[in-house]
Amino acid sequence: MTKIIDVVAPVEQEGTKAEVKSWYKKVGEGIVEGEPLVELETDKVAVEVPSPATGVVTEILIDADGEVEPGGLLGRLQVGVSAATVATEGKATVISNVTEQAAKTSSSATTAHEHRLSPSVRRLVREHDLQPSLINGTGKGGRLTRGDIQAFIENGAAPFIAKPLNQPVIQTKYGPARQIPHDSMRRRIAEHMSHSVQTAPHVTAVFEADFSAIIAHRNTQKHEYKTRGAKLTFTAYFIAACVEAMKVTPTVNSRWHKDHLEVFEDVNIGVGVALGDKGLIVPVVARTQSLSLFEIAQELQALTDKARNNALAPADVRGGTFSISNHGTSGSIVATPIIINQPQSAILGVGKLEKRVVVRTVDGVDAIQIRPMAYVSLTIDHRVLDGAQTNAWLTRFVEVIESWPEA
Repeated sequence: MTKIIDVVAPVEQEGTKAEVKSWYKKVGEGIVEGEPLVELETDKVAVEVPSPATGVVTEILIDADGEVEPGGLLGRLQVGVSAATVATEGKATVISNVTEQAAKTSSSATTAHEHRLSPSVRRLVREHDLQPSLINGTGKGGRLTRGDIQAFIENGAAPFIAKPLNQPVIQTKYGPARQIPHDSMRRRIAEHMSHSVQTAPHVTAVFEADFSAIIAHRNTQKHEYKTRGAKLTFTAYFIAACVEAMKVTPTVNSRWHKDHLEVFEDVNIGVGVALGDKGLIVPVVARTQSLSLFEIAQELQALTDKARNNALAPADVRGGTFSISNHGTSGSIVATPIIINQPQSAILGVGKLEKRVVVRTVDGVDAIQIRPMAYVSLTIDHRVLDGAQTNAWLTRFVEVIESWPEA
């Protein structure tokens, strides 16, 4: 007995809309349950939607570049069919056997390394100027995955090659220029940032932090952490210090609603990861209040690697209650205001670490010293927080960073 079933966009996808990037199957083609069918992209992640069943694609309702809301209908499958004639727009496509066709597709994919690449894998291949036929695929039927590409790159086989702008030069009233179309991720980031500025009154407070204590601790612990499978970065300390600062000012970990303030028990901290010209993505380290420094470092490394490999899942960017922008890694000393990741209430900024001359009191006498210093800022939604609360949070954050025990 045959029946028609719907293919829908994941209801848990981050954001209000997603864009269809590519369909892996055409109308009339067979597909096996669990095989990737369509790729969606939001302003945060690209996600493959698997086929909900083994069958034949009968309808594609939203083409590439079309938008869909969570739970929206993408297309339809005919299932329970081993031999069928599928009519689409007055044309008939004969499918002799769905399972047999899928097996043939899988077989042909491995022959001579002619893998069926997902759009996200194709992007990595193009960015690094790779030959897919030279890379072994570990996916089903020998299919190349993002992990395969990244492993190939990390082994030194593929240095990054910056691509020149391909758009033609045109004459404008300001002189010769190239017009670069916005991709969907850049458009959605722009919409999100504009919405945040229009929604929340942004105010920023800036403190200065001495990193001597966490540098000393990191120097004694980073080798052990590495042997246990985690890279110990400064960001791990920032997350741990945020958890302690939330105890002083819990309302920083909140969300504004028209008639109430929602203050969260779990401290789910998003960390901005730069993606070059593509913009910024913010994977979330969940329930940080229950994690040790090692566990934070371990989770942070896993998420950062996935972000840079375009391998984040929707769950990896969902549920954030607070965010960190470590803008100093690219040389920025102070950035203000850092746009709040709506609907959160605040965002921490950490500037460039550099040696500065400071005055310290030693045995009751002022002394000039050289210390590793950085500016840290808290940008707040002024509907939620006031100056006293902001300063109390930053005071505790700096106190934790500066008093970290060496062992």
